[in-house]
Amino acid sequence: MITVTYHEKTQTLPRNLGLEFLPCRRLARQASGHPAFFDSQPHRRFELYISEVVLEEIKRAATPKREQLLQLIDLHQPKILALDTTVHQLADAYLAHQILPAKSGYDAQHIATATVYELDVIVSWNLRHIANLNRQRRVQSFNFTNGYNKPLVMLTPIEVTDDE
Repeated sequence: MITVTYHEKTQTLPRNLGLEFLPCRRLARQASGHPAFFDSQPHRRFELYISEVVLEEIKRAATPKREQLLQLIDLHQPKILALDTTVHQLADAYLAHQILPAKSGYDAQHIATATVYELDVIVSWNLRHIANLNRQRRVQSFNFTNGYNKPLVMLTPIEVTDDE
């Protein structure tokens, strides 16, 4: 996944946005076909970030997908967010309290990274574990209970790239 954060020049979107793309067939097709979100980057002047977990996932991808994802990273030059102890502890807590299924360690790390770095939005194609309203509510409730008071919204790329 690519966790991307950026600053928006207009008031219509949040000031900071977190974007995650799964290293999957869908992204590989989009990467080769210039996905709408990345096409919009020059016009929006976003400052991009990815987490270290993104790089781990990309290393595990098949060669063609891995190369396409690395090309996107090279093209957009995101800053890398570290997975520190706080991120790992929060991700473990999500799993221990069943906020995410036990086998969703990477997803927990993505959400924990966005929470700890106080991102406004995670954008992901992962509808099962990230970009869905039920999961968002569970994460919000857990975060607020544990002192993370900044709301975190979870959207799909389509919701971000629609015309404003």
